[in-house]
Amino acid sequence: MASNVNPDPFTTRPEIEGTFGVVASTHWIATAVGMAILEKGGNAFDAGVATAFTLQVVEPHLNGPGGDVPIIVHDVKRGRTEVICGQGPAPARATIAHYKSEGLDMVPGTGLLAACVPGTFESWMMLLRDYGTMRVRDVLEPAISYARDGYPLVERACATIQTVEQLFRKHWPTSAAVYLPNGEVPKPGILFTNKTLAATYARILNEAESGGDGRDAEIERARKAWSQGFVAEAIDRFCRTQEVMDVSGSPHRGVLSADDMARWQPTVEAPLTYDYGRYTVCKAGVWSQGPVTLQQLALLKGFALDGLDPTGPEFIHLQIECAKLAFADREKFYGDPKFSEIPIATLLSDAYNDERRKLVTEKASLDLRPGAVEGFGGVVKLRRAEGQREAVGALGAGEPTVGRFGEVRGDTVHFDIIDKTGNMVSSTPSGGWLQSSPVIPELGFCLGSRAQMFDLEENQPGSLAPGKRPRTTLSPTMALCDGEPYLAWGSPGGDQQDQWITQFFLRHVHCNLNLQEAIDAPAWHSEHFPISFWPRTARPGVLVVENRVPKATIENLRERGHIVEVGPDWSEGRLTAASRVGVRRRAAANPRGMQGYAAGR
Repeated sequence: MASNVNPDPFTTRPEIEGTFGVVASTHWIATAVGMAILEKGGNAFDAGVATAFTLQVVEPHLNGPGGDVPIIVHDVKRGRTEVICGQGPAPARATIAHYKSEGLDMVPGTGLLAACVPGTFESWMMLLRDYGTMRVRDVLEPAISYARDGYPLVERACATIQTVEQLFRKHWPTSAAVYLPNGEVPKPGILFTNKTLAATYARILNEAESGGDGRDAEIERARKAWSQGFVAEAIDRFCRTQEVMDVSGSPHRGVLSADDMARWQPTVEAPLTYDYGRYTVCKAGVWSQGPVTLQQLALLKGFALDGLDPTGPEFIHLQIECAKLAFADREKFYGDPKFSEIPIATLLSDAYNDERRKLVTEKASLDLRPGAVEGFGGVVKLRRAEGQREAVGALGAGEPTVGRFGEVRGDTVHFDIIDKTGNMVSSTPSGGWLQSSPVIPELGFCLGSRAQMFDLEENQPGSLAPGKRPRTTLSPTMALCDGEPYLAWGSPGGDQQDQWITQFFLRHVHCNLNLQEAIDAPAWHSEHFPISFWPRTARPGVLVVENRVPKATIENLRERGHIVEVGPDWSEGRLTAASRVGVRRRAAANPRGMQGYAAGR
């Protein structure tokens, strides 16, 4: 092959390439921690656990210990790709009758009634125990040191705190004690500490190391300290004794108990897959929105995308129209398969998609059009949002979209890691945001608010029920190429995740963009369908594009009937990605938000 000097167009960062290993995450400190674990001899799974705990500390506005997580792993030793479901279920006392007795017609987007069983800690311990090689101390120490000694607080975190400042001052004093140091909104770049969280993890570590019997026994003692010990007891006590103001405008007590935490453990399952040309795309199941990517691909494979301009009107129109159909099906059909049968085989079948594809015309659809599968699905109700959605920071960037009561539409982190052996992990931890509910004072963190994704109506796939998993938006992705594990990628961003994930893949596969080029390219998202978060509104026909999308493309999309809103230049998505081909390891991370970074050698 001829050697060219700098043959590629400009990218914001280099596509990282090496043979030893790569780490890409939504925060540079977490990426560095993951890389340090690889350098110490840990595998991709060890690095993933350390990266995840660090992200809880350095991006507290985007995830926390009280949240939830799906993880996709490819373990070379096992020779297979698997999904770890770290989505905690609804508590035993979380019944529709209870919420209605509280005068609610929707689960609030903030506060204690929105809490499911926290899924992150148990999931990271399972990953460490069953796939990793290191000890609890190795993966927890970096997070403990950053929480105790301080880390530079990013501007987005400060903006989030400022948005909910009065909520903290008036109603959530335990959060004010942590996030308003000296009674003030912290300034960007301040060395910020959360010493109580550091003490919580240090105590778990001490309890883990309080006996002998090796690594597995340590991990088991750490688990017990969390789900059957002092952490669960503090959560139980807080939910029983505190009446907490939430977005409904009234205070409520929680229903989560120590018993709920003790009864739950993460599960391992095969991924849902879809074959798209040379690629097999792997996603979490229908308890997540992940299959929406597969449904988009099932529709898009009927169009000639090779060689299309990735910023041209045809490319954008086709992807958006297929997304509208796939997300409409998400609204009608998806839910916890332990509670109702979901017809996913039909939704991914050629016959079903051949019919659905006929709905895609040259014109933008302004209707929500779920498919029909006899005997399946719920009733989809449309609540229209009035005016533009307010966001903190860039429009639709997957950064905090936070209201003054702490309601959120997509705060999340993501990482992708591949080691020298070829082990791969892709994960999208989320929930337990600093703005989701008050800090539990003995622990230094708050609970999540994923239960807001449940319906308070009976007989829907997404109806609230004790022990049921809410349909999470969290959506890591892997793909095989010609049968070989190849690509791991994902993005924060709530309902936008499986729009940006699909766009990235199409740009890489059909437009031959490398990982960094595919991330840097101008992006967009639809707001056509109901969001998964409170207040579950939709904006039919609305398409939000970055200002970098060519003016001629925007004009053409408007002529096709799209209601186009133009956001700032670098406002869409926070993707990271990593790939392996032979001995080569590559990675890339998003420049948007000025936080994500990839590293490797």
